[in-house]
Amino acid sequence: MEKAVVPPEKKPYQEIGEDLRAQIMQGLYPVGSRLPPERNIAEKYGVSRTIVREALLMLELQGTVDIRQGSGVYVMRIPQENDSEEEQMLNSDVGPFEILQARQLLESNIAAFAAKMATRADIDNLKRIIEQEQRAIAGNDTTQDNSKMFHLVLAGATQNQMLLTTVEKIWLQMDSSPLWQQFNAHIASRAYRLKWLGDRQTILAALRRRDVMGAWQATWQHLENVKNSLLELSDEDAPDFDGYLFESVPIFQGKLM
Repeated sequence: MEKAVVPPEKKPYQEIGEDLRAQIMQGLYPVGSRLPPERNIAEKYGVSRTIVREALLMLELQGTVDIRQGSGVYVMRIPQENDSEEEQMLNSDVGPFEILQARQLLESNIAAFAAKMATRADIDNLKRIIEQEQRAIAGNDTTQDNSKMFHLVLAGATQNQMLLTTVEKIWLQMDSSPLWQQFNAHIASRAYRLKWLGDRQTILAALRRRDVMGAWQATWQHLENVKNSLLELSDEDAPDFDGYLFESVPIFQGKLM
C-alpha cells in the first residue's frame, strides 16, 4: 500500500505571507494603500519582525507589494486565485534570516581558523578579489560576484575541503533561493557594495595579522551588517529592535581554536 504524500509544513513567514495575501484579495488593503507598520503585524501574529520581513519579501517577489525603504510596504496589485505557481516555488525556500544565521555561525569560525591556516597565496588571492571589487564598483560593473569568490577563497584558506564544500553548498542555496535573490536586489547599490568592501578589508587585515579572534569578530560583524540591511529595508523607524540573530554574541572561553 502506497504511503500518502504529506505536503511539507509551511514555514512561519509563508503562513503570514499567505494570510496577508488573503486580506489583500478580500479588499482590506486596496491597490496603492500601505500595509500596517511591521511592528503591528508582528504583534498581531505574535512573531518576530524578521519573520514579518520574510513574509513581505515573499509578497514582493510575487508582485503583490512594493517594499520602499524608509516609507513602508505598498500594495501593487490584487493577487488572483490561480497565482499558485509562485507559491509552489516558495514552498521549499529558506528565508534570508535563516541563511544568515547559518552563515554567521559557520563562516565566523571558518575565518578564525583561516587566520591560523591561510597561506601567502590565500592572502594574495583575497587581496586580488578585493582589488577586483574596487575596480568593479568604480566602473559600476555588476557582472562579477566578488562577494561569493571572497567567501569561497576564505573557506578554502582553512585548507579543509569539507569546510569549503559546506560553504559552497550554502552559496548554491542562496543562488537558487528566490527570496534571497529578492533581498539581494535591495542591497546591490553602490553604497552597500562599498560597505561590504570595507567589511572584507577588515577580515583580510585580521588574517594578515594571524588574529584569530579578530577574524572571527570581523566576519560575524560583516554578516550582522548584512542582516541589519535587511532589517532596514521597509522599516519606518530606526532599526533598534531584534538585535543579533541570537540573544547575544556567543562568548568563547579561552582560545577560540
